[in-house]
Amino acid sequence: MMNRLYSPLLNPMTEGINLDDYCVATYLIGAEKDEDPIIKAASIGIEQTTGSWTDVEAETDEVRAKYAAKTLSVFEVPDYENFTYMKKDLADRDMRFYVIKIGFPQVNIEDNMPLLFATITGNITSMPYLRLLDIDFPAKFVAKFKGPKFGIAGIRKILGVKDRPLLNNMIKPCTGYTPEVGAKLFYDAAIGGVDIIKDDELISGDRAFNKLEDRVKLNMAAAAKADKIKGETTMYTVNITDEVHKLKDNALRAIKAGANAIMVDAFGIGLSALRSLAEDPDVNVPILAHTCYGGALKTSPYQGVSSNVLFKLLRMCGADIILIECPYGKFDNIQSKYIRSIQICQGKFYNLKTSLPFIGGGVIPGLIPTIMQDTGYDVLLGAGASVHGFPTGPVDGAKALRQAIDACMDGVSLREAAKDHKELEVAVNKWGIYGEENLKNLYAI
Repeated sequence: MMNRLYSPLLNPMTEGINLDDYCVATYLIGAEKDEDPIIKAASIGIEQTTGSWTDVEAETDEVRAKYAAKTLSVFEVPDYENFTYMKKDLADRDMRFYVIKIGFPQVNIEDNMPLLFATITGNITSMPYLRLLDIDFPAKFVAKFKGPKFGIAGIRKILGVKDRPLLNNMIKPCTGYTPEVGAKLFYDAAIGGVDIIKDDELISGDRAFNKLEDRVKLNMAAAAKADKIKGETTMYTVNITDEVHKLKDNALRAIKAGANAIMVDAFGIGLSALRSLAEDPDVNVPILAHTCYGGALKTSPYQGVSSNVLFKLLRMCGADIILIECPYGKFDNIQSKYIRSIQICQGKFYNLKTSLPFIGGGVIPGLIPTIMQDTGYDVLLGAGASVHGFPTGPVDGAKALRQAIDACMDGVSLREAAKDHKELEVAVNKWGIYGEENLKNLYAI
C-alpha cells in the first residue's frame, strides 16, 4: 500500500487545487543527506494543520482533503535529476537543501493574524534549518485587510509634495531629553527643510522625563512656527508604542493634542495591534511602522522569516510608512533584499494602498544619489545624526540633505552642486560620497 505521505491527496499538483483557497508558503529546508524530502515536507504540512507525528483516528481522508496542508513542490538546490551528479556533489556534504512550497487552507486561518503565524511558522520553527521565504496570499484573503489608510499618495497630499523624495529626521539623542529640548531640535530640523520628523524608537508613550501630550503640543507648535517660515508642511510621527491595552488611548491622546501622524514599534506591539490601530476609524492619521526587532526574525540565512514576508504583512496590517534599513550605511543588509522590500511597499498588492518606504540607518547627503537610483523618488529618506550631528548645526544639516535631493532631481552631481551650496559642501567634505570612499568607516556598529 502507498505511503500516505506520498499520496496525491497531500501532494497535489499546483494545477490540482484552487489557489484562491490557499495561502502558499515557500520554505528553505535543510535535511540530512539520506532524509526523504517528500516525507519531510508532508510531515511539516500535517504537523501545522490536521495531524501529528503519528496517525490519529479522527484525521480521516475527508478531513485531510479539506483541512490538511498540501505539498505543491519540492526542489533541491541544485535541482538534481541524475544520481551520478548528485553522488559526486554530495560526497563531502552531510546536508541537502530544498525549496518547498506548501499550501495552507485559508479556511483554517481566515484573517486571523496570530493564527497565520501559528500555522505557517508555529512549532516547525523549532527545527534547525527551516526558513520561511515567502507567502503567496490569495485575493480573497487579502481583501479582509484594509491596509494603509493614506499610503504614498495620501502622505504626499498632506505634505503638498508631488515629485521628490521626502525627507525625515529622527530626533537625536534617542531618549533622555525633555519636551522643551526636543522641541528645539524639532524646530531646527523642520526649518532646515525636513518634511517628517519622528520620535526615535527608544522613546515612546509617557516617559517620566517626557510626557506624550507635552511632547506632541510642543513639537506641533514648533512645526506650526517652522511651516509659516518655510512655506511647507511638517508631519510629526509621535511614538505611541506601549503595552497593547494602552495603544488606542495613547493614539487618541496624541491626536487630540494635535499630532498629525503616529508611530509604533510594529514588531514590539505585534502585527494584530498595528492592524487594530490602522483599521480604527478614530485613528485618522498616517502610521509609521518602525521595524526594530525585525532583524531577530530575518537575519539568519537558515532560520526565521524573510523580510519579504515581514513587509507584506506590515502593508496588509496598515502601515503607511515602513522602515527599511539601507545596505550602504550602518547595516550590512543584502542589496537585493533591500530592493525587494522597496518593491513590496511600492508595487501593486491587489487593492491595498502603497506603503511609503522609509530608508534609514546612517543616511547622509553622499548616499542620496545611490538610494534614489535604487528607489526612485517615492521614498522617505531618514536622517538622524547627519542632521543633529552636522558640524554647523541641525538647520544646516537638514539644508544639506535637501540640497542633495534637489541636485539628484536636477541630474547634477553632488560635487558640482556643492560648489554653489555651502551646507552640501560641508557634508561632502566631512562624510564623503558613496562610491568615492568606503562610507562603512563612518559607522561604529
